[in-house]
Amino acid sequence: MQYEHFESIYNRAAQRHGGENNLEHMLSRPLSDAELSKIDDDRWLSAFSQKVFQSGISWKVVRNKWPNFEEVFFKFDIEKMLLIHDEMWEEKAKDQRIIRHFGKVMTIRENAIMINECQASHGSFSNFIAQWPSDNIVGLWQHLKKHGARLGGNTGPYTLRAMGKDTFMLTKDVEGYLRHHDIISTGRDTQSALKAAQQAFNHWHNESGRSYTEISQCIALSIN
Repeated sequence: MQYEHFESIYNRAAQRHGGENNLEHMLSRPLSDAELSKIDDDRWLSAFSQKVFQSGISWKVVRNKWPNFEEVFFKFDIEKMLLIHDEMWEEKAKDQRIIRHFGKVMTIRENAIMINECQASHGSFSNFIAQWPSDNIVGLWQHLKKHGARLGGNTGPYTLRAMGKDTFMLTKDVEGYLRHHDIISTGRDTQSALKAAQQAFNHWHNESGRSYTEISQCIALSIN
């Protein structure tokens, strides 16, 4: 597979967005593994839950109500989530202070269980995330989809990016670039497409020394 040189992608993005200095200010950088490992696990549950609720709903509405979610769900304390009985979950799903959606509310419990399982094997969920290699980030996406609730598609990856994990994103622009350059040709979430996308980003990472986050953003900005 012949990939476009990252320098060409970067230069095109810079040209579209007012030069290298402007482009650099637009790019976000991931946290280090040490920084990631210090994040409290309740913040992961809060972040996953917020992204789940934002799916199909105005992000602004969800953000404005999120302090209420934090109060209703005990600041997403993992142990407390695991102790809540079924009747209380039903009551919380009807609480007028939050967005009342029983199916999405129940993802909080399911994702608390997933986080708790990782705590048992890695000491903390943050350690689990920090130790996962970005050269197989699609494997982490698939883990979240399989073991979590409603974390497939871009929900899991968006949460990882928001929390500082180094990950590329298969946004419409990035997916469009990969298809235009014949890097992927099957469905976005197929094994072959994910493998091909990962290989391409590994190539650009090794070529440029840039994070997967920066590369992904540069590709999107080189188009849009």
